[in-house]
Amino acid sequence: MHELVLICREEDVETVSDALMEVESLAVSVEDADADTPAEHALFGEPGMPAPKPGWERSVVKALFATEAEATEAATLLLAQDWATDVHVQTIQAVAEQDWVRLTQSQFAPVEITPEFWIVPSWHEAPAQAKHVMRLDPGLAFGTGTHPTTRMCLRWIAGHGAEAAGWQRVLDYGCGSGILAIATGLFGAKHIDAVDIDPAAVTASVQNAKDNGVTLNAALPDAAQGEYPIVLANILATPLKLLAPLLCSHLAPGGHLVLAGILERQADELKAAYAPYVQLDVADSEDGWILMTARRAT
Repeated sequence: MHELVLICREEDVETVSDALMEVESLAVSVEDADADTPAEHALFGEPGMPAPKPGWERSVVKALFATEAEATEAATLLLAQDWATDVHVQTIQAVAEQDWVRLTQSQFAPVEITPEFWIVPSWHEAPAQAKHVMRLDPGLAFGTGTHPTTRMCLRWIAGHGAEAAGWQRVLDYGCGSGILAIATGLFGAKHIDAVDIDPAAVTASVQNAKDNGVTLNAALPDAAQGEYPIVLANILATPLKLLAPLLCSHLAPGGHLVLAGILERQADELKAAYAPYVQLDVADSEDGWILMTARRAT
């Protein structure tokens, strides 16, 4: 494998990337040319914020090719274009052979939720102090326990673990990998419905539950029926606002509603959306994200 490394302006990033794919590069990535310097500039894409720019003021574009000849030919063709006057070749270099499976696995270490509750990839040993262990590998569906929204939900579940055996029904709405639904099962919850609009999430939830010895019903959203003592939804603020009537209709008297995927500045919006049904409060926060909970009156 050989890597063609280019420097270009922000406005040329998309054109350069498209051109590299047209000449059949195996992969294209874009990085900040000023990373780790005072000129470094982060690109953000948080919900409700302006869309991030396609590249930095000065971007490094890297393209992977099977041979050095292919990389050289691609650079020659690209630099011959009229629009490429501000595109510069930094280098064409060989890429060292690596065990990509092992390299990928090394990026995913066990995640501590509480000192006694851990999310552990299948290739790692569980920490000695872990009393509750969820085995979960990165996959197609979102949710491996590393994002603040997921961690806050899991901390809430662990903190209410003593109640979990009394949760006769649980609803995880927008289940992703099934991580929240499985966690309730590990703490003793009974009938668990994990629903998502994405069939890949349903498939992932079934397999992840099986790997953890947890029985759940993973399906599309229509499978959610009746009332539940615990309703979990880790999505994003906008769909959570739209789902307020639906989620609250599934909440049993005295039941817990747990919502995540909400930025700190969106707290008042969520409180207003759910005010006709329950009183939401901020129960946890981490890295600009918040967990909001409510309990339906009996």
